[in-house]
Amino acid sequence: MIKNYLKNQSKDIAQLLSLTLGKNHAWLLANDDYQLSETQACQLNALIKKREQGVPFAYLSGTKGFYHLDFKVTPDTLIPRPETELLIDIVLDLFADKTKPCHLLDLGTGSGIIAITLADKNPHWHITATDFSKKALTVAKQNATIVTNEIDFQQGSWFEAVPNTHFDLIISNPPYIEQGSSYLKNLTYEPQSALTSGKDGLDAIRLIIENAPKYLNKQGYLLLEHGFNQQQEIAQLLEKDFFNIQTFNDYNYNQRAIFAQLKL
Repeated sequence: MIKNYLKNQSKDIAQLLSLTLGKNHAWLLANDDYQLSETQACQLNALIKKREQGVPFAYLSGTKGFYHLDFKVTPDTLIPRPETELLIDIVLDLFADKTKPCHLLDLGTGSGIIAITLADKNPHWHITATDFSKKALTVAKQNATIVTNEIDFQQGSWFEAVPNTHFDLIISNPPYIEQGSSYLKNLTYEPQSALTSGKDGLDAIRLIIENAPKYLNKQGYLLLEHGFNQQQEIAQLLEKDFFNIQTFNDYNYNQRAIFAQLKL
């Protein structure tokens, strides 16, 4: 019965029950004497085993909420995290005038959460999203069907995917964890190429900052997510070609994002 499963200490058991039965948590509590069929019990036990092995719940369910939308996720893409929602808030504040046009580039789009969320909030924007992973772009294109405006998806490594193109805003949540970090032990099921970037975690960010001026319109903007201890060094990297440098903490008060404007 459901009550017996709810009493045990299996990780995310209520969510796994909901996933197996297609019912919400309130239904589970109201029907805790429901007896699972043999097929349902087998499905649930398989999910419990995978979750206890460390497979993230988002990969078991195949979806993850981000901002105001739900997105398909697979092991080919990172799982969306609440910290990245900060980037959406920064952009929406920056372009508070809804009539102002914007040609936006989302570098390393993964499952497409940034590009698609901003496309939904600003249907008149021209949005391009890139990723070097063909499999990740397949997921992003499937997610993009939830918005009305068409997003231009391009495959390639960073700016190689958008030659001879200029943008008003370049935004990216690039890999920024240093190789060998103990933090990676909890992320073994996620694509490591989307997480790590060199010995100090800044290889991708350096590349983006160095090349962004060639792809930005006059006084265009660059917005980057980064690790909790990288903000000062990134600000120094930006000083050569950018001004109006602003830093942001996430909702846990950790340093998380940096914004800058291209010098004249």
